[in-house]
Amino acid sequence: MLALKNATYIHPETFELKKSNIIVHNGDKGNIEFVDKIPESSEIIDCDGLFVTKSFVIGHHHAYSGLATGMPNPAKTPQNFYEILKYVWWNLDKKLDKETIYASALITAMKSIKSGATFIIDHHASPFAIENSLDIIAEAFEKLGVSHLLCYEISDRDGLEIAEKGLAETERYLAKHQGLIGLHASFTLGDKTLQRAAEIMEKYNSGIHIHVAEDEIDQSLSIMNYGKRVIERLNSFGFLNSSKTIIAHALHINNYERELLAGSNAFIVQNPESNLNNKVGFFRRKILNPKQIFLGTDGMHSNMIKSAQAAFFYGQLIDSPSMNTVYGQLRNVHNYIKTNNFIGDDENNLIVFKYDVHTELNQNNFLGHFFYNFSEIDITHVISNGELIMKDKKLTKFDENEILKISQEASKKLWKQL
Repeated sequence: MLALKNATYIHPETFELKKSNIIVHNGDKGNIEFVDKIPESSEIIDCDGLFVTKSFVIGHHHAYSGLATGMPNPAKTPQNFYEILKYVWWNLDKKLDKETIYASALITAMKSIKSGATFIIDHHASPFAIENSLDIIAEAFEKLGVSHLLCYEISDRDGLEIAEKGLAETERYLAKHQGLIGLHASFTLGDKTLQRAAEIMEKYNSGIHIHVAEDEIDQSLSIMNYGKRVIERLNSFGFLNSSKTIIAHALHINNYERELLAGSNAFIVQNPESNLNNKVGFFRRKILNPKQIFLGTDGMHSNMIKSAQAAFFYGQLIDSPSMNTVYGQLRNVHNYIKTNNFIGDDENNLIVFKYDVHTELNQNNFLGHFFYNFSEIDITHVISNGELIMKDKKLTKFDENEILKISQEASKKLWKQL
């Protein structure tokens, strides 16, 4: 049993500060307990002068991009979003194999932990290494102690045979694990593939995880080929009925589509830095239900503190969200997980961090400190499902130098093929 001695706990919703000893119960459905006396058998972490709060969840990630940092420039400089996909990401995902998928997942898990995330909702693509790819990612995440909700990115872009393999991998994985049905984007998916995805969703009581209107091309091709806007098309297959469905991006949607989403059970994930990097536009909250929206990184990094700060500051140019609004988005993903009975994100997932309080920190001004001064470098310990997976800034379950060595060697192999 793990005990946090003399900790200052910050409630993740009310921001109430409480000085206490905390018992952290183990297990994927564990809780925490505030006590005066620590049981003698406990493993004690001295938290005097440190703060404790709920860990983070990455609401939309691409672990397959874990080896992309510093990779060679594409053969052709992309001129638009479609070419970014074609010459960068679709080129990279075609080159992935079991070794590079594993290395990508290891380094992603390591960076996530160091940034305070203990749960990753991931969207994977490896069209020429599909079979068992989700198990490879799950194995890497679990070796480091990270919980997960995985899916394979089904798409017709590489042909119907590969799309069918993606559907098969999805069904194989869902038969034994919690997960979602991954879909790339409407403009790369025909009606036949979407219908198969809808059947799998119903069979396994699941939901889809899909990119939506990240760029105008998604809408224009949907209208041209199917006579419907993207959200209308997804709604016609019943995808919005599931509270497990995740709509990523949703930048180029009209008011009618916003109303459809607001009245649906689906959740929406904003990825501010990725949208800016790809020059595809800004996320707007109008009409949408604030409780439906959470935050992701879209493979840019694994740092939810940075994502929340980016959403807040960049948002001031668009719809001026309050700090409460954006912090609510950061934490809404916990409700998504709880609502859908996914495991791995209960109270016993925590971060312990050192924070030099240079001005008063209290329940009323916590958000000012969070958005203007918090950083992942302050995190010293990370607890996942009651287990200490990072202690004094070092991973406890896997040698960090070994991960870096695996990542470096795998990246060299991958880059030679790009």
